[in-house]
Amino acid sequence: MSLNKVMLIGNVGRDPNVRYLDGNQGGGQGSKVATFTLATTERYRDRSGETRENTEWHNIVAWRNSADLAEKFIHKGTQIYVEGRLRTRSYTDQAGVQKYTTEVVADNIQLLGRRQDGEEGGQPRQQYGQGGQQYGAPAQQGYQQPAYSQPAPPVQPAAPAQPAVNVPAGMESDPSDDLPF
Repeated sequence: MSLNKVMLIGNVGRDPNVRYLDGNQGGGQGSKVATFTLATTERYRDRSGETRENTEWHNIVAWRNSADLAEKFIHKGTQIYVEGRLRTRSYTDQAGVQKYTTEVVADNIQLLGRRQDGEEGGQPRQQYGQGGQQYGAPAQQGYQQPAYSQPAPPVQPAAPAQPAVNVPAGMESDPSDDLPF
């Protein structure tokens, strides 16, 4: 048995580079791939008590619907959650030297953080997974939270119920006699 799973939360380092495969240019049935970098930062205190930061850069590769999400909504500085798997591949650079790179192939991307200026309001956060599935809360079109002119009065707790006790005549409750025996 084996497991290859990566979960990252970080900020996008550059705008996604979107490419269309199979000669597809913005339409049709060809595949789309988006690549971008993601920075994750670990903060810790060293022995002297100073706060240190260690930033790690990850190469992210998103295909199909995740690439659509990247193309439309992800920009430099966007905070996202990425779930995927590691893939190491080799290539030959222009000088003929064989090089290796490790990438995170995104299976699931979710937008986090605040909306940027200029983005459409009223739309839910979007999460795209492999196979074109979209997860998350459905959009609630036309819903407005009611405005109240006055705050609601505080709720008073109900008094505890008194148990029904048959008290013989003449033995009614005497506050001075609160002995437990």
